Amino acid sequence: MIARLGAEGFIGELCNGFRLLMDCEKGLITFESLKRNSSLLGLHDMGDDELVCMLLEGDLDGDGALSQMEFCILMFRLSPGLLDGTKRWVEDFDVVTEQS
Repeated sequence: MIARLGAEGFIGELCNGFRLLMDCEKGLITFESLKRNSSLLGLHDMGDDELVCMLLEGDLDGDGALSQMEFCILMFRLSPGLLDGTKRWVEDFDVVTEQS
């Protein structure tokens, strides 16, 4: 996916996903905003406990919600294939900067 979109495009898509799920007033993905938008993700059958577990898995600062950075980190952690592509992108970037 990173190869197709480029690094900036990929990060932009993650940010779009965050904005789609976030509570606009708080600027965070909260339990309420995740529950409200769960059908967009195909998660309409998930119970409240499962949604809370999803939030807790990505909640690094313990505030019960996901910031944009926490969301992006969670998406990378849950998608090992993305990490492989990112490693290749970083390696390619290092080669280019060393040659410059």
